[in-house]
Amino acid sequence: MHELTIHLQPNAKEPLYEQIYSYVKQNIQNGKMKSGEKLPSTRMLAKYLEVSRSTIELAYEQLLSEGYIEAVPCKGYFVAQIEELFQWNPTKRNLPEETEEKAASYVYDFSPNGVDLNSFPYNAWRKLAGESLVEDRTELFRLGDSQGEWGLRNAICNYLYQARGVNCTPKQVVVGAGNDYLLMLLSTILGQNHTVALENPTYKQAYRLFQNLSYQVCTVDMDESGMRVEDLEKTNADIAFVMPSHQYPLGTVMPLKRRLALLKWADAKEGRYIVEDDYDSEFRYKGKPIPALQGYDRNGKVIYIGTFSKSIAPAIRMSYMVLPAPVLKSYEERSRFVNSTVSKVDQMILQKFIEQGYFERHLNKTRALYKNRHDTLLASLRPLQRFCTISGENAGVHLLLHFKNQKEEDLIAAAKEQGILVYGLSEYYVESPKRNEAVIMLGYANLQEEKIRKATALLIEAWKDLIC
Repeated sequence: MHELTIHLQPNAKEPLYEQIYSYVKQNIQNGKMKSGEKLPSTRMLAKYLEVSRSTIELAYEQLLSEGYIEAVPCKGYFVAQIEELFQWNPTKRNLPEETEEKAASYVYDFSPNGVDLNSFPYNAWRKLAGESLVEDRTELFRLGDSQGEWGLRNAICNYLYQARGVNCTPKQVVVGAGNDYLLMLLSTILGQNHTVALENPTYKQAYRLFQNLSYQVCTVDMDESGMRVEDLEKTNADIAFVMPSHQYPLGTVMPLKRRLALLKWADAKEGRYIVEDDYDSEFRYKGKPIPALQGYDRNGKVIYIGTFSKSIAPAIRMSYMVLPAPVLKSYEERSRFVNSTVSKVDQMILQKFIEQGYFERHLNKTRALYKNRHDTLLASLRPLQRFCTISGENAGVHLLLHFKNQKEEDLIAAAKEQGILVYGLSEYYVESPKRNEAVIMLGYANLQEEKIRKATALLIEAWKDLIC
């Protein structure tokens, strides 16, 4: 058993649990802690380090989420079996078949794609817009850089490195009006002679886009760790579209072992790439956000896509793509001539928003807001937990309720009678799996705590006769 002699700094900016997490992670990465080695129990380590047990549990939960350690029932925590670990140095989701008009006819809408616009920092945005236009700056109204303005790209790089562990330079970043545009631009960069594999279930908008862009498209089923790489190997795919930090719609977090296997798949043949969609990684309520897959890529195989639609507002239409060196070269040759789809004024406002600390403060405020709603929903659902299991919690803006031997359409219809709109997971499957359960998605970003309590009470009443 490793003794974990950690010199904690109580007055440091980094919280104690992060210091413990970082120490264990680094020791696993540099080989000082070997696969299969047992870690001290939370009680023993808390006593040894003279910290609370919850601090140790939080550090271990983060390591578990990222796949560095494994929990064995009745035995404890062990370093995960991860091959070659020592070599690594570490948009809005569209609703399937739903429209705004349909949602408007309900009293309560548990949309999994919500964004709380009441928390939008209007005053700060208005102030920055005024600062950007206060002078007679004709340069702002000229055609800008086709990749996006350098200042914004530099601000995005700094943010991604600190918050997501993404390694990039402004030269690699392309700014565009939403993920849809970036995927279309990517098709001009890579060309159409590819087969794209997506997770099943998946983000249907991406699936439809790849189909309409004349790609061969297939799906690969998931397990508790994400896309099954052994099944991916059986396809003809040379591009894998994945959401490893928080899969939509299942909320799965891909552990490190599976991430490395996915990178190994991409490395096996020239021309294979992974498109990493990191759409809402900011919203994690236990531990800190899971680092991006791109941060582990050493051979230029990961194309990273992110958006401000979830973290700020959908209407600003601002997304970004980080291109690895081989793809960047193709972009320069084939697609550099395509003009930027985002105005220079909006780019300057967003640049200032990030650089002056407004974005970080807004994220902290929004994360706390969503966590309160997340906790309220979980507490309100407690009477249902005898009849269903809950997954997807502690991250994102929706939960999943799993009911055995029920039909989704019956649960949705019963909710509708009470004026409540809920969403079935089956809508997100390209190829429906054989399963004997109904899965309902409940989003909470658009609902205040009191409305969550009222809507959940009505749901329980609506489903009582079905599930009891």
